[in-house]
Amino acid sequence: MKKLIFATGNEGKMKEIREILKDSGYEVLSMKQAGLNPEIIEDGKTFEENAIIKARAICELSGEIALADDSGLEVDYLDKAPGIYSARFLGEDTSYEIKNGYILEKLQGVEGEARSARFVCAIAAAFPDGRVETRTATIEGQIAQAPAGENGFGYDPIFYVPEYGCTTAELSMEQKNAISHRAKALRAMKEEVL
Repeated sequence: MKKLIFATGNEGKMKEIREILKDSGYEVLSMKQAGLNPEIIEDGKTFEENAIIKARAICELSGEIALADDSGLEVDYLDKAPGIYSARFLGEDTSYEIKNGYILEKLQGVEGEARSARFVCAIAAAFPDGRVETRTATIEGQIAQAPAGENGFGYDPIFYVPEYGCTTAELSMEQKNAISHRAKALRAMKEEVL
């Protein structure tokens, strides 16, 4: 079976990725499973640039097709912060509980549409022949009034999806994989590129 390495060490993310790519014909490995642990400097100015940097680095190291995503939360009231800095927001080792609390605090007293936000995901695929493809997708929603839900990871407990009447952390894995920014971008990549 052909190998495909996904440039992440995040097991929550790998679970979602494997589920979406399960019938792609590829054995989907994390960097750790592929025995890779490079120091990759994400100094791009957009989600797409950062995804390309990671995918290229892993492809060059492994000689295999590499996929990488760069994703994050954009809160309109906070001028689209944390944006591309979502993982490093408030410091590299700051817990998501603290990050989520900070965002909720900043939006205290802010109501309705003014709480608009989105998850953005750019997926890059780097191929051994040097070709690179990207796909980007979003899921629109709002910042919840309080954290809710045990599923998911990161900002999921504070991202409210009006159509479902709950946060992404309250969705089942099946529901989340049907609507999430990462799922949409991965499906587009799978259908058009892989």
